[in-house]
Amino acid sequence: MTVIKLLATLLVVAGLFFAKTLWKLSILRKRVAREISETRVTKIKNPGSVQSLTVLPLVDYYASRDDLKTEAAVSYHIAADGTNILMDVGANGKKEHPSPLIHNMEKLGVRLEDLTFLFISHVHLDHVGGMREQKAREFSFSAGPVTLPAIPVYSPEPLKPSARNPGPDARVINEPVVLADGVVSIGTIPRALYLLGYTLENSLAVKIEGKGVALIIGCGHQTIQRIIERAQALFDDPIYAIIGGLHLPGGGGRMKIGPVDIQPIVGTDRFPWKKLNLDDTRAAIEAVKKVNPKILALSPHDSSEASLDMFRLAFGDRFQVIQAGRPIVL
Repeated sequence: MTVIKLLATLLVVAGLFFAKTLWKLSILRKRVAREISETRVTKIKNPGSVQSLTVLPLVDYYASRDDLKTEAAVSYHIAADGTNILMDVGANGKKEHPSPLIHNMEKLGVRLEDLTFLFISHVHLDHVGGMREQKAREFSFSAGPVTLPAIPVYSPEPLKPSARNPGPDARVINEPVVLADGVVSIGTIPRALYLLGYTLENSLAVKIEGKGVALIIGCGHQTIQRIIERAQALFDDPIYAIIGGLHLPGGGGRMKIGPVDIQPIVGTDRFPWKKLNLDDTRAAIEAVKKVNPKILALSPHDSSEASLDMFRLAFGDRFQVIQAGRPIVL
């Protein structure tokens, strides 16, 4: 085969792949729109409440201390009175043992055996332990042996532990449900993402006595607008805090393939030539302003410096950038 024929073949294959992904995205967008329009949510009865809530970021793009490891991924330890939750497990992008998660847990004094349950927000590599785990529908804590205690594991999709990190399989939860006193899974909200496909993401809501509801979010692929709408459908209480990732990489994301900034492309349900931009950040800010939270902490793992600066300008002292090792006390 001549070089010209080879190039022509490659162009045809690339064109077919591109056309197929666009066709799949169009189909999924219609599916998601239908599912959202058909969803009916009622108030949570007797969710209970907690007196105190502390969110300790274990993994994120920045750290508050030099002895902690960082990566463009997420894991939070959530202490809600006597309930101890691990939300997501990072990415372990370098396939280390100990992973950034296990390393940071040891430095910060967080033990797996003290956990009440594990909550996976969604099955993407930066939340389940890596790309291999995402493809295999698994979750892992490290590239070496780590055993998860016999505690409940909750996920929006079927998920099993990796062979290196044995433990219980995940229980799938898609509907809003009370997981512990004052701790509520708000239920999955779907999104059709370019390349990443149909994505179900869940978030936690914690009702704090005398203050309101704290929303704790993995990536926010659902959009903060839909998360707020869901929370308002579930609770009569005000939204007191919003903590986590909102996937607002306009102006420069954290993940690149060569020179290509992929976060603004793969994190949206729009076609790739209409990637996420700072207009999306402005829309998110306006949505958050309407509920007027007292505390707003945004993860830098999937939001750009430009977006962080815009939130800082809009919310002043109420805003902070999440850093591994820096607790958020409510």
